[in-house]
Amino acid sequence: MTAAQVIDGKAFAAGLRARIAEAVPAFKAATSRAPGLAVVLVGDDPASAVYVGSKGKATVAAGMESFEYRLPATATQDEVEALLARLNADDAVDGILLQLPLPGHLDEQAAVATIDPDKDVDGLTPVSAGRLALGIAGMVPCTPYGCLLLLQDRLGDLSGKDAIVVGRSILVGKPMGQLLLGANATVTMAHSRTKNLPDLVRRADIVVAAVGRAEMVKGDWIKPGAIVIDVGINRLPPAEGAAKGRLVGDVDYDSAAAVADAITPVPGGVGPMTIACLLRNTLVAAHRRAGLADPEGF
Repeated sequence: MTAAQVIDGKAFAAGLRARIAEAVPAFKAATSRAPGLAVVLVGDDPASAVYVGSKGKATVAAGMESFEYRLPATATQDEVEALLARLNADDAVDGILLQLPLPGHLDEQAAVATIDPDKDVDGLTPVSAGRLALGIAGMVPCTPYGCLLLLQDRLGDLSGKDAIVVGRSILVGKPMGQLLLGANATVTMAHSRTKNLPDLVRRADIVVAAVGRAEMVKGDWIKPGAIVIDVGINRLPPAEGAAKGRLVGDVDYDSAAAVADAITPVPGGVGPMTIACLLRNTLVAAHRRAGLADPEGF
């Protein structure tokens, strides 16, 4: 079998962001304002600061309004939730994203639950999770939605496909399973403690790895011709003499690529889809809040 085709998430995300930017002027014409995304960063985690900066730049590039709020690491639960409540009431804000993780003394679940579900562009509130489980229109978590778009672009109709999701996080694994069910795939939910995991993975036409363990899914676990979506991002220890270790996913890429039909690389696969889908969610949320039909093609 020839080597798997590479699923270029970076290129797909760039196309999606371009289409979002093209749709913004029509919203502006209908409402006399641009869609607005507010990002809240608590503390000074370097990685989170980089992510927040990237999201702000992407928001502005799409023609949307970017609102950035930074609170000190010493902020109290009441201060965080009071800011989120103010953003809920701000008509210029269509989407609210609370950058996680929060400092350890804060209750993340309680803070997230403060966000208006109609502005919950990260799709993490209990109401958003309930809507997804019930098949009701709502905000869907960005990373799993990006995975779904890549799968549909590759396979078209997912009806009847045998899919396995390895990982059960509220950020990716659980909503990914719900999205695949909604697309009429037959879904197995698995995790690091699943018995006979390699045998279960070998049955699947679609493998979504989101377990958070470097190169856990091996090539001999993969069914020939399967589509592999690797959500993981892990940094290996640096080799001798190297400044830092290389980034790898949850799938052993080289061995899996020798068997699969197509596979996402790490980096450059799923990662770029997350911000693109955040912008998509903001655009959709803005339309719904304005009483407009969802923008076509999103």
